Amino acid sequence: MSMLRVSFISRRHLLSSPSCFRRRMSTDPKEAATRLRDSGLLRSQGFVGGKWVDACDGKTFEVRNPATGDVITNVARMGKKETSDAISSAYSTFNSWSRLTANERSKCLRKWYDLMIAHKEELALLITLEQGKPLKEALGEVTYGASFIEFFSEEAKRVYGDIIPPTLSDRRLLVLKQATHFSFVINIASIMYLSMMDVDFSCVYEFLSFQEYFSCLITWNFPLAMITRKVGPALACGCTVVVKPSEYTPLSALAAAELSIQAGIPPGALNVVMGNASDIGDTLLESTQVRKLTFTGSTAVGKKLIAGSSSTVKKVSMELGGNAPCIVFDDADLDLAVKGSLAAKFRNSGQTCVCANRILVQEGIYEKFANAFATAVQDLQVGNGLAEGISQGPLINEAAVEKVEKLVKDATSKGANVILGGRRHSLGMSFYEPTILSNVSNNMLISREEVFGPVAPLLPFKTEEEAIKIANDTNAGLAAYIFTKSIPRSWRVSEALEYGLVGVNEGLISTEVAPFGGVKQSGLGREGSKYGMDEFLEVKYVCMGNLNAKE
Repeated sequence: MSMLRVSFISRRHLLSSPSCFRRRMSTDPKEAATRLRDSGLLRSQGFVGGKWVDACDGKTFEVRNPATGDVITNVARMGKKETSDAISSAYSTFNSWSRLTANERSKCLRKWYDLMIAHKEELALLITLEQGKPLKEALGEVTYGASFIEFFSEEAKRVYGDIIPPTLSDRRLLVLKQATHFSFVINIASIMYLSMMDVDFSCVYEFLSFQEYFSCLITWNFPLAMITRKVGPALACGCTVVVKPSEYTPLSALAAAELSIQAGIPPGALNVVMGNASDIGDTLLESTQVRKLTFTGSTAVGKKLIAGSSSTVKKVSMELGGNAPCIVFDDADLDLAVKGSLAAKFRNSGQTCVCANRILVQEGIYEKFANAFATAVQDLQVGNGLAEGISQGPLINEAAVEKVEKLVKDATSKGANVILGGRRHSLGMSFYEPTILSNVSNNMLISREEVFGPVAPLLPFKTEEEAIKIANDTNAGLAAYIFTKSIPRSWRVSEALEYGLVGVNEGLISTEVAPFGGVKQSGLGREGSKYGMDEFLEVKYVCMGNLNAKE
């Protein structure tokens, strides 16, 4: 019996490994899409009130594979009418969902998590097809994204209130935490497009109307995890939700919605609309029934959404743009610093909000680090994420490549040197070579704007104080990284850095159990951890008086 058990476990491990997954699956995108259709997870309609619906006017838009340019499918292009229907659905479901016991909501979320893990291969394949990241990274995103659903399924049972000692003997003072009615998760924006304009990025929002801005910027870099870390706590608290995913990557959200129904989450608790971003956004912002907005994207778009929410005084939480410094001190472990910087910079081909945007290296170790880092970057394999051994996929589209080209050109024109890469990849499409720039200064655009591409600028510095000053010289304050063997320095620098997340001797720091979010113009509120629940709860004070009176 024990031999049979060992054999079963070994086979299960093999079937769940990324390398075995690739061997069993063709790298042909069309065959991959066919597999997804057969699984029932490749959806092309909106999800409203538990039903799959087309756009009222029948319009659709194309979702393309950025690695090949091929159309994966045509998805319903929705607008005001469909969004109003989604709002009505969420509103009418709120009372029934919020009044379930925390344990009942927890069981639904746990089942949703189990289904995500059971279908992690299909979900990862879907992410690779629509977003372009390598399959191994996509599998990691599914595990990461699902972890928020699991964590918040447990936190649903731990929304505690308080009893406050009363000031008068005949009173009892209670604090309750209740769901923020219902929310909408609007995943828009990476900062890449507007920073291509020949104006200071921090002022771009002044030149664009809300509708223009809303419709041209959409987030797409973590199409599953960006949604689960918002929807997970919202549903756990008892909120109902309307989700607006990116037009570039709506398929992961739709697949997650399909699994939510299978998990027993009631129709109307989760709704997904996509298409005409300005119409959808205006409808959601104007609605008095929508009480909460949560958004991931650029600071400039976040400002527009905050302004748009003011007329109905919506509660908002924002995870906005970053400009992450990665500081390598002379006393750092060189191998560890190279490994950590590589992970912090080139994850998802540099297309994450917490990517190391500037690598600050102390003069005493600068040359050694640059040489070792270049050797490591040379080993990164670029290509279609479905292929074996690929670690760098394409950028999301042509505009992303043009933005990277602009920043590299500006840097080299001001004295930066290209150590490695610095041009489009020979594969064509939106592939770009992993790039390292040396002799970068803090006044170059590449040090001031979020790169969102596979370009690592190296900036030399002399002292700890100088490094901190350079690192903090930005309106952004999302993530920062430091590498040092000194424990006292670790404390000093971590406390001095004006960032919401700090990694010490580690380049991958995001986890569902820790709070994620920025300071300054990188956002409001936190996602993940127990603190992520607070964003979807209202605090209610109840004073019970005259308790000494006899009945």
